[in-house]
Amino acid sequence: MDANDAGRHNCPPAIGLAGDRGLTLRQGQERRQGDRRSCDRGQPDRRRRERRRNRIRSLIFTALAFALPQSFKFASVHLTPRASVSTWIDSVTPITPRQAYESAIQDAAALYDLEPALIRSVIQTESAFDALAVSRAGARGLMQLMPDVADEMGVQDSFNARENIMGGARLLRNLLNHFKGNVSLTLAGYNAGPGAVARFGGGIPPFRETRDYVERVNSLLAGNRRAGD
Repeated sequence: MDANDAGRHNCPPAIGLAGDRGLTLRQGQERRQGDRRSCDRGQPDRRRRERRRNRIRSLIFTALAFALPQSFKFASVHLTPRASVSTWIDSVTPITPRQAYESAIQDAAALYDLEPALIRSVIQTESAFDALAVSRAGARGLMQLMPDVADEMGVQDSFNARENIMGGARLLRNLLNHFKGNVSLTLAGYNAGPGAVARFGGGIPPFRETRDYVERVNSLLAGNRRAGD
């Protein structure tokens, strides 16, 4: 309410003031009765104005509630800032396990001067590209490294695909050097150990598992070479 409203609608008290100067008691009573009638007539007008202002305020707040963004309307509820991340995937392109580890295979081949096809053929035979594979003997990962061999090759986590491939490639390079580039003896040493190869006169040990292993890897290697890998 503004100052003019306050001046117009402050009603006089019901009893007269003792010091009305130059007015008779009757005149003072008549004046007070007239003031009260004027005040009584003003009360409905004031209430109507107040109701009108309240309706206008309500309409304004309602309009703002619909116009403002949802996040702004409830901003006062969140007293502390909260991070928000939205993600979406438009499409998924599946890749084969062979493709998944190809980058590490190429890096290991370049580092240890090996054919990528040889590393790939050993992985396919050893674990079928399963990075979490564990054999009954305890060999682990893509290239099925035994724990003591992994330690010797500097592999800290055999289930880390890149580390495992690097460790297996390093072992292949050591064996190739030991057997003077003979791939079959290298594969036999990878499967049964270089000591087993030495015990059988420097040839492939007569273990069915080792012979099957060498044959399978050589077959895959030949196929990879024909494919240009």
